[in-house]
Amino acid sequence: MTSTSSNVRFINPATLAPSRGYSHVAEVTGGRTIYIAGQVAFDQEGKMVGEGDLQAQARQVFENLKAALEAVGADFGHVVKLGIFVLDAKQMQIVRDVRDQYINTANPPVSTALEISNFVRDGLLIEVDAVAVVPD
Repeated sequence: MTSTSSNVRFINPATLAPSRGYSHVAEVTGGRTIYIAGQVAFDQEGKMVGEGDLQAQARQVFENLKAALEAVGADFGHVVKLGIFVLDAKQMQIVRDVRDQYINTANPPVSTALEISNFVRDGLLIEVDAVAVVPD
């Protein structure tokens, strides 16, 4: 299955396992490439949001990504890759539910999700980085 969005093609080859909430391949031609550093659940003042609450932290993370995208004239429709890092992979459905409120679920970005042992600050439960491509 292949979907096209301006200068990005999201592809899920029939020769790979079916994907659930992500695309296997994103082919990009032209445009500006935007790299967004891993975002954690800090608000605009640098205070942690949602200590102990993965859903609240995920929402803050995706709001931070939204703000970063808007700073360069982009939105989640331009995101071609997400890297998701969590302390407990068994809770990924919570993250997916929040993520799906932001991304284009018909043409989801390619994605990597990892369970890690710790973050740079105690209390953080999630970090997400992104790559976006904005057409010329």
